[in-house]
Formats: sequence, structure tokens, C-alpha cells
Amino acid sequence: MIHEILDSSFWIKILFSMFCGFIIGVERQLRGKPVGIRTSILITMGSMVFITLAKELSSDGNPVRVLGQLVTGIGFLGAGVIMNKGGLVTGMTSAAVIWLLAGIGAAIGIQMYGVALIICFVCLFVLTGSQILEDVFKLLRRGVYERLKGDKGED
Repeated sequence: MIHEILDSSFWIKILFSMFCGFIIGVERQLRGKPVGIRTSILITMGSMVFITLAKELSSDGNPVRVLGQLVTGIGFLGAGVIMNKGGLVTGMTSAAVIWLLAGIGAAIGIQMYGVALIICFVCLFVLTGSQILEDVFKLLRRGVYERLKGDKGED
């Protein structure tokens, strides 16, 4: 028992899970989204723990069944952040982020650190990059519509 706690690979997984969860959680927290820093770290770390335990406890070291159950279970957690307000569905991105955080944690659990890091930064790029594009297109659209209203057809 104590050997597992003192094992450096255990602490590397913990710290790496916390780092990846923190990176994505900061982006979400800064935007005021429901899945912030704490939640992101806990999802990533929890997924890593379940996959690590499954890997250690299975006779062949294959955590595939637990991975399947993790995907199902995390789907329920993600469904909890999806809301329907007046016919408008919100929270889909947060639900997708929860799903992806679990995938990052699972990758860390099977020591695929490079994959986890790449997914983490691609996720961050998608979240921030798509927001930048949406902001730019809103600005471009707003500018065009204001010009059209101001010109009143005079070109």
C-alpha cells in the first residue's frame, strides 16, 4: 500500500492530471462557465485514478472495461450541465469539455502523457480559437450591417 503512494509514477500521474485539468479549467473559469478549475482538475484526476486502478487490478493490465464504464458514467455528469431555457439549449460545450477531460485523464492513467498533453492543448486551441473567430465574425457582420443602414443604398 505505502509502496504505491511513494511510487514516483503515481505522483507524476497526479501532477500531470492536475496540470491538464488546470489548463482547461482556467479557460472555462475565465469565461464564467460551469466547469471551472476545480471541476476540471477533479474530472481529469478521477478518470486517471480509475484507469490506473483498473490497470493495476486486472490480471493482464488491460483497463478497457473500466474505460467503457468511464465513458458512460462521465456522459451522465456532462448531461447534468446541459440546460434548456426557453427552447435554447445551453451547456453543450461544457458537456463536451467534461467528456474530453475524462479522456485526458484516461490517457494519463495509461501513461500516454504526450497524447494527453496534445489533446489538452488542442482542446484549449479549439475553445479559444473558436471564440476568437466568433468574435471576429460578429464584428465583421456588425460593421457591414451598420454601413448598410448608414448608406441607405447610396453607393
